[in-house]
Amino acid sequence: MSRGFLLLVALVLAGCAAQRPQMTAAEARALVRSYMPASLSDKEGWAADIYTPMAVLEVPVTPDNICAILSVTEQETGFKVDPPIPNLAKLSWAEIERQRERLGIPKLVLDAALSLESRNGKSYRQRIDAAKTERELSDVFEDMIDRVPLGRTFFADRNPVRTGGPMQVSVAFAMAHARARQYPYPVHESMRDEVFTRRGGMYFGIAHLLDYPAPYDRYLYRYADFNAGHYASRNAAFQAALAQLTGATLALDGDLVRSGQARDAPPGETEAAARSIARELGIDAAQIRRDLEQGKSRAFERSGLYHRVFELADRRGGKPAARAVVPAIELQSAKFTRRLTTQWFAERVVARHRQCLARHGKVAFNLLTASQSACSTSDAGACPQ
Repeated sequence: MSRGFLLLVALVLAGCAAQRPQMTAAEARALVRSYMPASLSDKEGWAADIYTPMAVLEVPVTPDNICAILSVTEQETGFKVDPPIPNLAKLSWAEIERQRERLGIPKLVLDAALSLESRNGKSYRQRIDAAKTERELSDVFEDMIDRVPLGRTFFADRNPVRTGGPMQVSVAFAMAHARARQYPYPVHESMRDEVFTRRGGMYFGIAHLLDYPAPYDRYLYRYADFNAGHYASRNAAFQAALAQLTGATLALDGDLVRSGQARDAPPGETEAAARSIARELGIDAAQIRRDLEQGKSRAFERSGLYHRVFELADRRGGKPAARAVVPAIELQSAKFTRRLTTQWFAERVVARHRQCLARHGKVAFNLLTASQSACSTSDAGACPQ
């Protein structure tokens, strides 16, 4: 068979691939449905609330991306939009008491405020006792912050319910994302309330999981970032490389500078380690601080500090140092009944991801095209190994 003939075949196949039509919205929703657990009800509704964010955020509708979304949702809530939390009232009262002691508010004063009639006619105490879900509890605190002067003082205008929805996304992240990018749905009450709906919870959860460029070759690290914060896995790898160079014992937690740290504040352990080899890095203390402050963005990878640390670590180790490491973080929440870590979370979601890929049916097979990568995300390849 001549080389010219093979070239002709290749060009014909390439032309067919280029002319192959994109999936329609209906086909994309069908593909999403094909990966859902058989027992899930209202698959049409779930598919719509998953496909719409993917389309708006320009996340490729691929098997891996679909399974990434489904696996995180399944791990976080088992596809419950506003899941009930065992002993929620007891947990809430313990948190309220901790806050009262921290602020030094007399118990009688707080008790009087909680006994006031709320917007629905019941006292705030009664509503806290009756709350079964985060949304119900969030509504109580929002009412109290809005109507009771002590509520604004007690909560400092910040509702203590910080996550919600089927993907348990951070309310603070959702609000920041909505300020940076137009929310695609009408807001009926508030952006906080949207987080507790299926459409809003999925939109912000998908954004948190996939709507940022990350240098990962495995979904494992995105799952760790979903739990620990954007770029936590990249930053933990930087900390590991820095520890290798300096001999310092660093917490591989992905936090490069202390949150809210002033420029003239003493350096944290990561910054102190970098400063200890500043001469070898060829970077002064001021630039080290500036570069570390970019740790929550992709820009950190373009910084002089990042490049110099990995350049030296690669050379000293005789091979490329890992560019991603699952952060070593023990999860803290009154909702947990046992010790959990970011590693545990990420590995559990990876296992669910594999199960998801294995369960899709004939619809998925028919809709997949050769031009779609089975391991693509919105910015780079990422396979669920």
